[in-house]
Amino acid sequence: MRPADAISRYAPPVAVMAVIFWLSATPDLSSGLGSLDLILRKAAHITIFAVLWLTLARATGWRRPIAATVAALLYAASDEYHQTFVQGRHGAASDVAIDAIGMGIAALAWLLAARRRGGHPGPPWPLSAAASVPARGKC
Repeated sequence: MRPADAISRYAPPVAVMAVIFWLSATPDLSSGLGSLDLILRKAAHITIFAVLWLTLARATGWRRPIAATVAALLYAASDEYHQTFVQGRHGAASDVAIDAIGMGIAALAWLLAARRRGGHPGPPWPLSAAASVPARGKC
């Protein structure tokens, strides 16, 4: 693999992991919005770990979803452990479960897209506008 290919493949998950680490190292992420704050933080967990799963699945060529899941779950657990060292934060197993929901949503999107393509793995979104428009045929 050429260095440029390796960077293209592995830089996105490393960047997502860096963002997660940075957010976890922040002592107080409270927005001051009360109970809405909790909902927003949990939605952020789901979203960022869905993105992490997608970038890891892409890094594995879309052919190793279990490896992407294991790597993302291990990172989620290590993220919660990391938070136990940050003043004002605490790690919670329930957050790993919430992270897993995001991974599951991403994996489901990938699986449904693969089925739409006749079982061929690939990204769960069209890569071009032309790919999202069905071919015209006689009805």
